[in-house]
Amino acid sequence: MTALLRLRLAGFLRTGRALAPLLAGLVALGVLYGGGRAQPGEAYGVSAVVLFPVLAWQTKVLLDVEPDVQRRLAQALVGVRRERLAGLLAAGVAGLGTVAVALVFPWLVGGVAGPVGPGDRSVPVGIAVGLWAHLLAVPAAVALGALASRASTGSAGYGVAVLALGGVGAVVLGLSGSVAPWLAPPVMATARAAADGLAASTVGLLTAWAAAWSAAAAAAYLWRRRHRRRQPRRHRP
Repeated sequence: MTALLRLRLAGFLRTGRALAPLLAGLVALGVLYGGGRAQPGEAYGVSAVVLFPVLAWQTKVLLDVEPDVQRRLAQALVGVRRERLAGLLAAGVAGLGTVAVALVFPWLVGGVAGPVGPGDRSVPVGIAVGLWAHLLAVPAAVALGALASRASTGSAGYGVAVLALGGVGAVVLGLSGSVAPWLAPPVMATARAAADGLAASTVGLLTAWAAAWSAAAAAAYLWRRRHRRRQPRRHRP
């Protein structure tokens, strides 16, 4: 499975497919930090929201790079479960790479500032909060991108619809006063908490919420893969 994970990451990088999501993320972050300097916790909290759809798109691109025939061969070699797990792990590794860039980027463009008042967090604490916010977004984005992949939807059009619906829904359902915030990953709630202050109970609640949502979305992806695998293939005459 490790070899398959490396193969998928290599194919994602060598084909140049990694450039589009990375550039889109950098443009979005450039617009975000171009509005002025902010405290690290607040800036990184919003950064995680901005990157969420980018990370989901990156996952879809990574999983769609592999041809269907190669995917079936991988299933025959390492097994169905390991093949699917390798795809999710590869997407997670790629997501962590993008997060690393996002954590460094604002310091290069002067988008963050140190504490200016007695109640402001220190820079190390702000960076830790920002890292936590991004780490909550990565599994949820990977699960959403996997749901939107060709192997799950079977159609590029359906995949784009799932990606768009999930990205917009995460923002709309995450607004304050939402009637069903639990339907979306807590990227918006995490951004608000990162800006306003964090208690241990809030950290635990948001982490559990993100883990539960990611697990449910990943389970839906695995169910879709099993469902599509059991469907009889149509052969052209």
